[in-house]
Amino acid sequence: MSYLVPLLILLALLGTPLFAILAGLAIGGFFWTSLDPGEPLTLQVLIAGMQSVVDMLRLTNPTLVPIPLFTFAGYVLAESRAPQRLVAVSRALFGWMPGGLAIVSLMACAFFTAFTGASGVTIIALGGLLFPPLLAERYPEKFSLGLLTTGGSLGLLFPPSLPLIIYAFVGGADVDKLFRAGIIPGFLLILVLSGYAMFVAGRAQVKRTSFEFHTVARALRAAVFEMLLPALVLGGFFSGILTVNEIAAATALYVVVVEVLIHKDVSLRDLPRVMSHSMLLVGGILIIIASSLGLTNFLVDQEVPMAILAAMRDHIHSRVGFLLTLNLFLLVVGALMDIFSALLVVVPLISPIAVEYGVDPLHLGIIFLTNLEIGFSTPPVGINLFISSFRFGRPVISLYRASIIFILLLLAALALITFVPALSLWLPSLM
Repeated sequence: MSYLVPLLILLALLGTPLFAILAGLAIGGFFWTSLDPGEPLTLQVLIAGMQSVVDMLRLTNPTLVPIPLFTFAGYVLAESRAPQRLVAVSRALFGWMPGGLAIVSLMACAFFTAFTGASGVTIIALGGLLFPPLLAERYPEKFSLGLLTTGGSLGLLFPPSLPLIIYAFVGGADVDKLFRAGIIPGFLLILVLSGYAMFVAGRAQVKRTSFEFHTVARALRAAVFEMLLPALVLGGFFSGILTVNEIAAATALYVVVVEVLIHKDVSLRDLPRVMSHSMLLVGGILIIIASSLGLTNFLVDQEVPMAILAAMRDHIHSRVGFLLTLNLFLLVVGALMDIFSALLVVVPLISPIAVEYGVDPLHLGIIFLTNLEIGFSTPPVGINLFISSFRFGRPVISLYRASIIFILLLLAALALITFVPALSLWLPSLM
């Protein structure tokens, strides 16, 4: 085991997929802990170690059922002209405000990230649509790049975000309550960035468009079916009429009917291709889940969470101290790992410790996801920075500079979310 960890770190630096690293750590750990001193490594011991990870492939938890359905719906939306129609509605409604187009960009990014669960998809799908108009309306280029880079992960707290579902699965939280818990913090993040957008627009003397009822009516008429989609999802959650699985199935069916049969933006011939691409993401998520749960089983078997808890009890003596340490830790994790791996590896270790410090599981979930959302855009290795560099053809260093002010604003909002639990817990308490 002494040489296994350095070997896996080297393989990770060489580009080995993270799920293979996680599975390797789990299998290797079970190998060596099952061997008696001096016992040779036999085929039987090898098979016993692998079984710990193979067992995790039997993912039968119903919490995972919505993942492929919501992912498929998000990919169909991204392939259609829905982004253009939604942007047109938002511009017609909010173009008269200072920073109207920038606020439109934030809302559009949040909508698409909530449904795709992947910030990269949002940046790729909406970046080319929103970046030229932002420049044309005299928003500074640095501001526009930072806005779209950090906005790419802005919808992760809104239902039906996949990270919310996965957190509920791993952390044992009620997914319906967790969906409600993310709504107010999610809007807080948008509000904070919108306030900055209004400030920048005023300073740059960005022109506004006048509010015209006929323009609004025309845009709403074109996008009426997409505008009804959030009502379908949120209405199902808050009414209690539909379960999460039923809402996922209804969403997928609704999106296919609208984009394939009504708008005809996606042809029946293209539908298998879109489905195939969306399932590649789902397959990757499930492989990461299986590998991560195998590693988690090993860590729990070795009582690692108890050791961490004991160390924290020795050095951290207050709930505030724990939350500050947790935020710093998660920001680093979010910048270094993809969100699904981070949730699956870290949540089982931290959840029991948070309970010891009196942190509500729903509140903890929102803190987790907010940190990881910010981590997507945190230098030096936040994934949004590299996706934006590719999408907009700018050096990644310029994306670092463009994103800093947005990260600082999001960190201020994170502090409110962390130390004002009511922001996360008020809506779930109404159930």
